[in-house]
Amino acid sequence: MEAIPLAALLPAGLDPAECKLHCAVFNGERHPIEVLATSWDEWQGWNSWRNVNDDFNRRYVFSLAQDRHDPTLWLFGGVWEVVGRRPEPRAASYDVGFRADLMGAFVRRLYVRLALAGRNRRRNMETLLGDMTVASIAEEEFAGDPFPGHDRIDHSLAELQVVVGQRRADWRIALESMKGVYVIHDQVTGARYVGSAYGDTGVWQRWSYYAQTLHGDNLGLQAHLAEHGEAYYRENMRFALLEYWSMRTSDEHVLERESCWKSVLLARSLGHNRN
Repeated sequence: MEAIPLAALLPAGLDPAECKLHCAVFNGERHPIEVLATSWDEWQGWNSWRNVNDDFNRRYVFSLAQDRHDPTLWLFGGVWEVVGRRPEPRAASYDVGFRADLMGAFVRRLYVRLALAGRNRRRNMETLLGDMTVASIAEEEFAGDPFPGHDRIDHSLAELQVVVGQRRADWRIALESMKGVYVIHDQVTGARYVGSAYGDTGVWQRWSYYAQTLHGDNLGLQAHLAEHGEAYYRENMRFALLEYWSMRTSDEHVLERESCWKSVLLARSLGHNRN
């Protein structure tokens, strides 16, 4: 089936020759699709940022956020009108206003396919428009990855923060009434931390606390975070469920299984567990 050109969706009032295309990519700390999903103010800041050159030198910025898993897939982040410019480089030197009347209904829902060559992420839109197609249009706005199943969770802290920040119902319903034993491992070093959710605290509540604090008040993880920094920590600490049960399961059983997994995975001797 022939792909739909993006040009077919552009409204009559939006001239590509008046648009600068902003293809936002990982900046070393945050993935743009996470920012777009969780913080509209921060996303506006990404579209206000000036590098050395006056890249946003047109009336509009047509913004896209690169997908974490597919570099040719981009989530539409809105049309922004540049209403003010200042000369300061490497600062939020553009004043931009979101134009809800220009494709506002497609924000966080429209996925664009574009294989972007070269390092320049800010281009004249008309030069690339012929290469841009509609990959899909979602029924609901992007709010993080869908729940994959209890036995298929393998997500970074950064991905978990998006899910928690958007309070995805599929994740919350699946995890809030479950006790469990989980592992958090550093995908670079392989060092592990084994923890559990028990008592009145389900896995969703426990992991939400990690999303908020990053370390969950665990001493070993606090030390690891201090050593490597937040950007490294958010990208490389990954979560998975080892075992999970209903809330009727006794706490004694959960704690026994947690201790067993600490031994099996050498989480005390070679990992981040302190007990």
